[in-house]
This record gives sequence, structure tokens and C-alpha cells, in this order.
Amino acid sequence: MNTPAQRGWDKVEYWSSYFLLAVLGSVILTRLGFASVWSVPTLDLVLGSIALLLILASPWIARHRRALRIAIVAYAAATQLVPVSVRHPAVLLPLLGALVPVAITIWALVALSRKGRAGSGTGQT
Repeated sequence: MNTPAQRGWDKVEYWSSYFLLAVLGSVILTRLGFASVWSVPTLDLVLGSIALLLILASPWIARHRRALRIAIVAYAAATQLVPVSVRHPAVLLPLLGALVPVAITIWALVALSRKGRAGSGTGQT
């Protein structure tokens, strides 16, 4: 049985993953749109197109499966980051710097989810 705190956390995860999918979709769509202006490698076009199709289909194929939503987010992010960082290794340093706030955010979300489970019904915070 799901407690109210667990259902609340599930809603946060559900909507935040769809927001992240929307942001990734807009980034990929913008990048694919610039393919007509600048030359984009064929591999990037193929991987970006597959990622965009998965993002657009995710409300149907990953509606009730959290792991599948996370896998689609990971694949879409990897299609944008890996080719660029392989071609231009100088990009790795800013990417590593960007991991710091991402790690802090993930740590905070995990801590909040555990606090909601542990403190529900006990009156403790």
C-alpha cells in the first residue's frame, strides 16, 4: 500500500521526468533544426532522431514504467553529450563542473524521498 508521502514523491518524480524529457526534446529539436545551417555528422543526426522519437513516444511507452522513462532520459542526454565530448575533449572539463550541481540536486531529492518515507506518521521531521 502506498502511503501519502510515497504517492507525493511518485508525483514529483513523474512530473520532473516529463519536464526533463521536454527540455531534452527541445534541445535535440533545436540541434536537428540547425543541421540545415551547419554540417552535422550523420551519426549525430541518426542518434538525435532516434532520441527525439523516443522522447515524443515516451508519454505512451513509458507512462507507468519509471525505469523506462529514466532510460529514455539517459539515452537522450548521452546522444547529445558523448559525440561532442569524443570529438572535442576540451568540453569534458565544463561537463565535469556541471556535474556538481546535478549531484547536489540528486542528493537532495534522494534525501527528501527518504525523509518522506521515514517521517510519515511519526510526527518527526
